[in-house]
Amino acid sequence: MSNTTAAPSNARQARDWDGEHGRYWADHADLYDRSVAGYQPALLAAAGPAPDDRILDVGCGSGQLAIDLVRAASGARALGVDLSSALLDVARRRAAGLAVEFLQADAQVHDFGPAAYDLVVSRTGTMFFGDAAAAFANLARATSPGGRLAILVWRGLDENEWLREIFEALRVGRDLPMPLPGAPGPFAQSDPAVVEPLLRAAGWSDVTFDALERSIWLGEDPDHGTRWQLGQSAWILLGTDDAQRATAAANLRALFAAHHTADGVRLSSAAWLITARRAP
Repeated sequence: MSNTTAAPSNARQARDWDGEHGRYWADHADLYDRSVAGYQPALLAAAGPAPDDRILDVGCGSGQLAIDLVRAASGARALGVDLSSALLDVARRRAAGLAVEFLQADAQVHDFGPAAYDLVVSRTGTMFFGDAAAAFANLARATSPGGRLAILVWRGLDENEWLREIFEALRVGRDLPMPLPGAPGPFAQSDPAVVEPLLRAAGWSDVTFDALERSIWLGEDPDHGTRWQLGQSAWILLGTDDAQRATAAANLRALFAAHHTADGVRLSSAAWLITARRAP
């Protein structure tokens, strides 16, 4: 990484997000924000920013959540942290003139100072911690007693049509390795029976899980969505030949054509909205 040190367990995430993968997300930041926009109102309501809140946005990406929270509460100020320098550049441009700062840092190990924040939030960012127990304990130390946590994470693959169907379209006869339970990835925090005791042990109380279902926006039309998602999912096609890649693209376009609506390509998704308080 260029400006910060990651925990050893996050080394691969740091390399990916501060490399080509992160640059791709930065180049398509508006599309990614639009894709999960259906979850934003519920996440903002659960976070409940109050006047003068000190807010920490973990895995802030291009900054939309931190920006929306500061705009919603008079006197609130926020720090967004992420591993991707490219995404942080986008975030800084978007937040010009607002009480939001952005820092390239690994939230798992960064010293934020004791009780420095009243509210910790994340939109699909905490799932990628190499050591979630250490990360949530570090965030608890950075939160004032009684301070709040509000994070959005994906539920399991069987409940997320969009991921399941994209994986199937790109499989082209191969067995795709899925992350092990608890391993960094989209399903790392999909099981409340695992996540609740993890959070409590890390110093959080009053842990709640609200099940949300929203459609995910995946492109203006099948062609646009196919181009975007092939770039996003290039890692899945590593090692394939030209014929397999052509089949994958055709499969993906057929999937998106079947789900093309007046508002672009949409498939269903499911997430947990997890809230908690910093234990006294």
